[in-house]
Amino acid sequence: MSDQAQPPAPHESQPASKRKQIIASIVTLVTLVLVFAVILPQFADYGQAWDAIQGMSPAALVVLVLATIATIAVYVWPYQAALPGIAYGPAFVVRQTSFAISNGVPAGGAFGLAVQYDMLGDYDFAGGPATAAIGITSLWNTLVTLGMPVFGVLALALVGDFESRVLAIALVGLIVVGLMVGALVLVFRSESAARRLGELVDGLIDRVMRVFGRDADLDLTGKLLDFRSSTVDVVRDRATAITLTNILQQLMQFVVLYVALRSIGGTAEVTLAEALVAFSVGRLGSFIPVTPGGLGTVDAAITAILVAFGADEPSALAAVMVWRAATYFPQVFIGIGTFLYWRRRKGRRLDAAAPSGS
Repeated sequence: MSDQAQPPAPHESQPASKRKQIIASIVTLVTLVLVFAVILPQFADYGQAWDAIQGMSPAALVVLVLATIATIAVYVWPYQAALPGIAYGPAFVVRQTSFAISNGVPAGGAFGLAVQYDMLGDYDFAGGPATAAIGITSLWNTLVTLGMPVFGVLALALVGDFESRVLAIALVGLIVVGLMVGALVLVFRSESAARRLGELVDGLIDRVMRVFGRDADLDLTGKLLDFRSSTVDVVRDRATAITLTNILQQLMQFVVLYVALRSIGGTAEVTLAEALVAFSVGRLGSFIPVTPGGLGTVDAAITAILVAFGADEPSALAAVMVWRAATYFPQVFIGIGTFLYWRRRKGRRLDAAAPSGS
C-alpha cells in the first residue's frame, strides 16, 4: 500500500483527466477479472477455500481480529514519526482516508495525494511539513518493501532451507538495498554530498539517453536538493522512529497472514521464514500500478509462492483471502468514514468562519 512522494502535479484538462480515469478503470476491471476468474482458480476452487475458512476455530478468529485491529492502529505511527506535532486522531483521519483513496480507486494515487495536502492544511500542517511527511513516509515505505524480501530469503538461508543460487540472489538484493540506503545517507549527510550524487546520476542518465539520440531533462540534482531541504531536519531527529514504525507497519500485515496460515489446515508445511518470503516477495507486486493496492495481483503471487513451499492449494488460497479481507477492506471502509468525517468537519469550520448576515 503506497503513498506518492511528490507534490501534486498541475491540474490536467478535464477531458484528459476523465479519459485517463476511464482507461485506468477498464484496465483495473480486466485485470481483476483475469486474476480472480482465471488465475486464482488455477490454484484451487473457491468453494474449497471457503470451506477451509469456515473451519477456523473461534479462538483463531479472535486472534485474527486482534491482529487486524493492531495492524490498523500501527498504520498511523509512520505518519506521526514523519510529522512532529500531529496527534493520533488527525493522523488517523489523514492516513486512513489516503489509504481508501489511493488503494481503493483506480489511478487514485494523485487524487489521494491532493486530499492529503488539503487535510493536513486543514489541521494546520501546510507547506513544508506536509511535503516532508508525505515524502518521508512514501520513501521509507518503499525501502522497507524492497528490503523485506531480502531479509526473508536470508532467514531461509539461516535455517538451511535454501539453494546456494537463491542465496546469491538474496545477497545481490542486499547489496542493492545497501546502495540505496547508502545513497540516502549521503543525501542527508550534507548538501554538497547530495549535490555530487545528483550530478553523478544526472550525468549517467544523460549518457544513456544520448545513446538513444535523446536529451535527458530530469534535473535530479535539483529534485534531490529540494527533497533534502524539506526533510533533512525531520530525518536527522527522527530517523530511528521513522524506520522502526515503517517496519512494524509491514510486519503487522505479515502477522495477519501468518495467523491465517496457522488457523487454516493444510499449511503446516510452510515455515515462518517461508511465509515471510511469500508475503514480502508477493507484495512487490504492489509496485505495479495495475490495480489499486495490488488487489488481485499481490494475492495471486503470495498464493503461488505458498503453494510452491508446500501449502495445500485450497488452504493457501483461503489464507490469502483471509489476509486480504482483514488488511484491505476494513481500512477502505474506515477511510470512507474518515473522509466523510473530515468533509463534515471542514464544512462546519467554513460555516463558522463565514461572515454572518446582517
